[in-house]
Amino acid sequence: MAGQKVLIIDDDPDLVEAVGILLKREGFEPVAAYGGVEGLAKARSEKPAVIILDVMMEDKDGFTVAKELAADVELNHIPVIMLTAVAEHAQDSSYAPQAAIKSLEAEEWFDKPVDPEALVSCIKELLEK
Repeated sequence: MAGQKVLIIDDDPDLVEAVGILLKREGFEPVAAYGGVEGLAKARSEKPAVIILDVMMEDKDGFTVAKELAADVELNHIPVIMLTAVAEHAQDSSYAPQAAIKSLEAEEWFDKPVDPEALVSCIKELLEK
């Protein structure tokens, strides 16, 4: 498990840095992407073990990124954790159509601010599968 890449896709540089520090301390290799377009490119080039994905991003939202990841045969096996400020309301949100929620290939949802221990625990569980 140690040394495995975890891709963090979020347009908030402070969050990416904080989660990256947490992951590095736990022995993972964090890879940063500051938007959906960059995140997809990094997923393809870095082949991470897990992807942490924000929903609301300017260039390409997390639902679109998750759908593209799920459609890519080289990437669709990578577990996706949605890390978002709208997790508990995502199903009711006008931002996220019901069809997008139902078709989303996310293993877990975490609210921002994220509980660091719960996030690390989730990543470790996903990697043990």
